[in-house]
Amino acid sequence: MKQRSLRLVAFILAVLSIGLPAPGFINAVGQSRLVNAETAQPHPANLDFEDGVVGQVPSAWTSPTGPTFVAELTEQEPKSGKRCGLLRSSSNAADGPQFGNLMQAFDATPFRGRRVRFRAAVRTKSEEGARAQLWMRVDRDGKRGGFFDNMGDRPIFSAGWQYYEITGDVDEDATVINIGMILIGKGQAWLDDVSFVDLGKIVVLAEPARPLGARGLENLSAFTRLLGYVRHFHPSDEAAAADWESFTVSAVRDIEGANDPAALATKLEALFRPVAPTVRVFVTGAPPRLPQALSLPANDSSARVTSWRHKGFGQKNPRSIYQSERVTTEAPRGRVPPNSPDPGRPFLADLGGGVSCLVPLALFVDARGTLPHVAVQSSASKNSLIKYSGNDRATRLADVALAWNIFQHFYPYFDVAHADWPRVLKESLIAAASDRDEVAFLGTLRRLVAQLHDGHGGVYHPSESFQYSYPVIFGWIENSLVITDVAATGAEGLQPGDVVLKVDGRPGAEAIAETEAIISGATPQWRRYVALSRLRMQNSEMTLEVRDSRGQTRSVTLRRNVEAEGLVETRPPKVTQLKPGIFYLDLDRIKDEDFQVVLPQLEKARGIIFDLRGYPKVSPVIISHLINKPVESARWMVPIVTQPDRLNIVEYNTEGRWKLEPIVPRLTAKIAFLTDGRAISYAESYLGIIEAYKLADIVGEHTAGTNGNINPFMLPGNYNVVWTGMKVLKNDGSQHHGVGIQPTVPVSRTIRGVAERRDEQLERAIALVSQ
Repeated sequence: MKQRSLRLVAFILAVLSIGLPAPGFINAVGQSRLVNAETAQPHPANLDFEDGVVGQVPSAWTSPTGPTFVAELTEQEPKSGKRCGLLRSSSNAADGPQFGNLMQAFDATPFRGRRVRFRAAVRTKSEEGARAQLWMRVDRDGKRGGFFDNMGDRPIFSAGWQYYEITGDVDEDATVINIGMILIGKGQAWLDDVSFVDLGKIVVLAEPARPLGARGLENLSAFTRLLGYVRHFHPSDEAAAADWESFTVSAVRDIEGANDPAALATKLEALFRPVAPTVRVFVTGAPPRLPQALSLPANDSSARVTSWRHKGFGQKNPRSIYQSERVTTEAPRGRVPPNSPDPGRPFLADLGGGVSCLVPLALFVDARGTLPHVAVQSSASKNSLIKYSGNDRATRLADVALAWNIFQHFYPYFDVAHADWPRVLKESLIAAASDRDEVAFLGTLRRLVAQLHDGHGGVYHPSESFQYSYPVIFGWIENSLVITDVAATGAEGLQPGDVVLKVDGRPGAEAIAETEAIISGATPQWRRYVALSRLRMQNSEMTLEVRDSRGQTRSVTLRRNVEAEGLVETRPPKVTQLKPGIFYLDLDRIKDEDFQVVLPQLEKARGIIFDLRGYPKVSPVIISHLINKPVESARWMVPIVTQPDRLNIVEYNTEGRWKLEPIVPRLTAKIAFLTDGRAISYAESYLGIIEAYKLADIVGEHTAGTNGNINPFMLPGNYNVVWTGMKVLKNDGSQHHGVGIQPTVPVSRTIRGVAERRDEQLERAIALVSQ
């Protein structure tokens, strides 16, 4: 995975078990947790930045990121008036947080149940690719999250003043609204002419749950398939401009009730005609005549043909490696270009439910656009005040249809995941129709994503509130649920090595298995790791039946608390000399600066242990000090998709692969890397080079077996779905997904070792590098 996109994954992994929203590079959630309804401002203030003292933080605004970034009022080229806000990195920015924050928080009460818009003018000056992002977050009662957007999919790089905006809904139980701008990396960003506008009372859709009948299931399954074909592959101007989310929510209400195939075909064609006038739906076995618009215009020397070309599932961010575009080519003298689909030969598919479709994958284009020309008719407006909610049955069904199609056409690992995806569609539609509320539907979406067997896969929703943790860390050792670490307070006398026999009255294995059922993972070890992490944060109270090292059994009740948030696995200091000439570096905790400081000592070391049991924060520069010739990372490939159902994927984009050159000094010590099932993505890119070029021993357990840049998307109802958008193969072209990195020296933890507070994997590595 490319390092420039890795920090998003690091954040995703950090919140994988706590359910915070994660739609971007940096989540500003943690930056204003100290603000509550009592301490927030009564209303937005000083939005024009005309109040305050030049050189100091603007009045009514705060900057909680500390000394590494500076926020101040400036008179330097404001957008309007005499002053504006400035957020800049300081000279010691590398020593602290890698983003700055200029924000304010105010009482949400006047805006409850309303749609609001945060708008501001921004310009930037970058030193090393820095970018700015506006952000807005709604905090709800009970420390639950509400709306959140930090423009992670549309970062700001412009050096000139431009306006940007975020629109969102304020929940009825909202307490605080936070708005601001973050600056990521070294540079400067200016903020001015801010506005915060109440757009009106929102209409919340909330159709109650009811079972889905057999005919309704066939109808919605057929609609879902056609939706994917038209949305992603039919290149009409109308389809390209459609609001597919509102279209889909509205459509499922109309389609479910069709009584037979003939009625279904009629409904589907009428529904899609405004966005796809040349698409035909018919009772299977009775295909209609093709529309005249699919024939090449006679004697038209200027005719052109357009079709979709997807580099993965393209979204809004112009800097993303995933891009979707309509490619238009000339079609002179009545001939369809050789590299284009033929409009006269539309894609034929059996949709199920007794109906089939003909969907043109290419269209003729003239000076006015794609043929035939029709007036754009949208079933719902993007600017309407409708709020889509997981408490609404139609929204849930629409979310299944939208998500299923993205994976159906763009997920790169169906060849190794072996999911019965048509069955998953029907099971998910049935569950979505009957889910009691947005929380139950979260489980349905997670079960859907779990079938992908994607270690990056996950679904997050603000309805979950996991602010605190239990004061213990769990491990799965020798086929048992085991306490591996405990906090200083609140652990009720539990000790490392205690075996958990029951969790809230259920066998420990059963409790873990239940959680794993909704976790997506390419390997059992990753699913187990995530399940153990989630176990620390489920419910507010947990009763454990445990057996200690003496064989005595007792019952213990634990409560989540804020002190346990900082509880992490016991390890040596992040950089330390374990014994003369033997050094330890924890790649989960060190940065490049830490490595450079200790490098002169490492050059003289006898043995070096790099700990990669987790997710690294350091760049691949370490590898450059281990090699005497150039090396490359694993193969990262973005699928080029031009046809539905992953047909005829003809090439992959392999740009961006790590190509590392040797850097002096070369480290000649005996080297070992520690790893286990927590190592995923960036960690596996690191270890893949170590494995391929045999640069060191790899000690521990198999890694998670998932790599490649993620490609998150949002669904109506504020469900954030994360998944892997590219395929990664090992250096030799063999499978990585579900395989991962194999240790050259396998070492598993033991219950006795945990009880004795020993790190058996580290001990084995010390022995290896000391030889």
